[in-house]
Amino acid sequence: MKTNLKYIFGVFLVLLLTLSSCTQETYSLGDLTAPSNIVVNTEVVGQDATHPNGDGSGSVKISVTGDNALSYKIDYDANTAVDLVNLPNGIATKKYTTLGKNTYRITVVAYGKGGSSTNVTKEVTVRSDFNVDASIVTALTNNASKTWVVDKSVAGQLGVGPWNVDSINPEWWAAGVNEKVASANGFYTATFTFAKVAGTGTYSLQVATPDGAFTKTGSLTTLPGIPASGDEGCYPYGGGTSAFSFIPASSGAPAVASKPANSPSTQTSVSLSGVNTFIGYGAVQKEYEILVITSTYLYVRVQGTETGNAWYLKLKPVL
Repeated sequence: MKTNLKYIFGVFLVLLLTLSSCTQETYSLGDLTAPSNIVVNTEVVGQDATHPNGDGSGSVKISVTGDNALSYKIDYDANTAVDLVNLPNGIATKKYTTLGKNTYRITVVAYGKGGSSTNVTKEVTVRSDFNVDASIVTALTNNASKTWVVDKSVAGQLGVGPWNVDSINPEWWAAGVNEKVASANGFYTATFTFAKVAGTGTYSLQVATPDGAFTKTGSLTTLPGIPASGDEGCYPYGGGTSAFSFIPASSGAPAVASKPANSPSTQTSVSLSGVNTFIGYGAVQKEYEILVITSTYLYVRVQGTETGNAWYLKLKPVL
């Protein structure tokens, strides 16, 4: 018993001496001063005394400078839902595609040490002119009215890939022939009628969905009446009609792809008005970039619901 007590006392004494010999470390997060003197510089491409709102390309060169800023994020248009994206090196060129002269409020968030941040805004007024190639109008609408469906007979009628200009193809996944017949046949039976309105120069899209709309649910779609939750699939939907316009593709994809494996882009998009129409896939975004179009083939892509994704769709006319 005495031996055990001596051992315990010895261990306690060693621990006490060890603890008493330790020095307390002091840690500091350093200076957490938020970024300051943030300046947003904008240069409207083609702006001069004769063209105060630019050359009609809609392009604006943006650069941001500031003190104590480690990184930046930017929202290009405060008139729409907040969409902060990274601004590498504080430099970007934004192509605004809403036709005519429009004013946009740019919001920049500058981030400093420890997550400190500073917000700044700036308005820029820019003009976007666009004359769509007549051959695109003819192919899509037949200069009157033309109905299209997703082409289940070809591979890749639905695909997923990155939303960028370096890889314009569904490199992540592509559907096989008749891929969705068993699980979501409404994807193939929905019709999309594009019309050129005589005398007004405007355009309309009528969507009919006899077997439902192929879409996601909740906040991942704009279509009214779709359930708040559930898997991707076809959901009962009464269809809808809206105006649409041709705009320069906001992706900035080149007309001739830089890599042979990539598809080209017509640099033209179909922009749908409202929330109740779609092309093939009921996406949140309403800009469908036309990659390829002929009188018998329509190949488009739209930004997916996940950041950085693009959904690819191949359609054919109803004969």
